[in-house]
Amino acid sequence: MKLSGTNAGTAAFLRCALALFLLVPLAWREVRRVGARPLRYQLMDIGAGVLLGVDMVFWAASVLDVGASVATVLLNVQVVVFPLLARLVSGTRLTGRFVLMVPLMLAGVALASGALGRPQAGSDPVAGVAFGTAAGVTYAGYLFLMRLGGGREHTVTPVCVSTAAAAATAAVLGGLWTGIDLDPGWPAWGWLITLAFVGQVLAWLLITAALPRLAPNVGAALLLLQPVMAFGLGVAIGERPTPTQAAGCALVVAAVWHTGRTPRERRRGAG
Repeated sequence: MKLSGTNAGTAAFLRCALALFLLVPLAWREVRRVGARPLRYQLMDIGAGVLLGVDMVFWAASVLDVGASVATVLLNVQVVVFPLLARLVSGTRLTGRFVLMVPLMLAGVALASGALGRPQAGSDPVAGVAFGTAAGVTYAGYLFLMRLGGGREHTVTPVCVSTAAAAATAAVLGGLWTGIDLDPGWPAWGWLITLAFVGQVLAWLLITAALPRLAPNVGAALLLLQPVMAFGLGVAIGERPTPTQAAGCALVVAAVWHTGRTPRERRRGAG
């Protein structure tokens, strides 16, 4: 997204719109094979897509303010929100470890954003942490609704419907906020097409199939691979997070990993 050089609204809308070129035929084939998806779950998919569209616009704005590496770590406030939603709606019990780790996660987010200490030159830590937090909250809502609606015959269809809803939401929110450039030129098209097919189609098909099979805290923790890789890729393309931001990112990663791992005694018992 950052390499494309586009604004937040353009990147969020086009990554979803371009993904539909692959998702629509795949969903059509799936519906012909297993039948139509029940209306109740389609409504969940649409609701999830609306949240995803808001998430993508805010996350893209956060990338532009604090960089791809830090913004993707900020997105992991979903690790806190996702289990809380599961507790409120479905009664899934929160572990004592989760309750103890939440303050450390939030402290790490504050450090990573640059809101504490001296931020990276040219960044806007206050706006970045606000946008990143908003993205994380809506992202958690998306994951929760997709988990509720998943685990059935359809894998492609919910991703297709939610992506279409996300495209519409991003078009409205992004269009009103930053505007949408439908002719960003090359190489922006190349980066956005890659983002759509890899980050939107392949990644979300895999995530949607996996989430219903995992406990909420485990699914959220596994998604921690995303910020770890994004941090490394951000450095590779020239981002230079400050030592304070790097320490905050490490704190978030450590806290989330510790929260999501299974105790040794439980692993032995399961074995």
